[in-house]
Amino acid sequence: MRIHLVAIDLDGTLLNSANEVSEVTASVLRQARREDGVHIVLASARPPRSVMPFYKLLDLDAPMINYNGALVYDPPSDRVLLHVPVGPRLARQVVTAAREHFPDVLVSAEVLDRWYTDRVDRQYVTQTGHVFRPDIVAPIDEWLTEPITKLLLLGPSEEMNELGRSLASQFRHKVAVMQTEGELLQIMHPTVSKGQALKTVAGELGVSRRQVMAIGDNANDVDMLRWAGLGVAMANAAPVALEAADAITEHQDADGVAKAIHMMIMKGRPLDAANHNG
Repeated sequence: MRIHLVAIDLDGTLLNSANEVSEVTASVLRQARREDGVHIVLASARPPRSVMPFYKLLDLDAPMINYNGALVYDPPSDRVLLHVPVGPRLARQVVTAAREHFPDVLVSAEVLDRWYTDRVDRQYVTQTGHVFRPDIVAPIDEWLTEPITKLLLLGPSEEMNELGRSLASQFRHKVAVMQTEGELLQIMHPTVSKGQALKTVAGELGVSRRQVMAIGDNANDVDMLRWAGLGVAMANAAPVALEAADAITEHQDADGVAKAIHMMIMKGRPLDAANHNG
């Protein structure tokens, strides 16, 4: 079955260790879209504002998956295709429990593409936080009044490990608690996954599951890798992602994404030709 859609994680997958898209990878993706008619879907834990620079760099036109699947946003039409938030009452309960366990934990919330927090500490910052400033810095009671797309808790790795286990136990089946980085806990609606979001995007684009290829490297990519007709893990992937994948490509610093797409979609065309065709 020919591949019509490729869903690609950002950090650890599309981006190399310098948090950049290599020229080889960018050129291969542009060629796959323009010459092979493949939909390129970026699927990330990041908010739209943090994904858009790469979306524009690659000249994309498909919906994007944000917040591990809590949001599916279509930039060309400025439409929200899927939004699965956590209610404000439950979110406040999680925050209260978190600060009872660890009073100094940093608390932020993302609502669609806006960032709310009551305190910023440059020692603990997400990739998005390095580039963008909060939209609102105010006491939690002032802004935690509407459904939130994603709750973020930041602090020292050891404390976050313990806090994550505690919250996962206390709020079992009420929220999903994910820790893909030592200092960061991401808390979302329990039904949220990149796999479910990818299903939504494929339906929007009229692409069957068998025509979908997904590439990722971490625990939050597992559902996406399993749902896709072809799931590909990076050589640098976490064990859970490697186990969930149908195939393994090369490392993020060895153009693993480009080589997987070249092998599965651009059969017969030299990689160097693809590199100079963008």
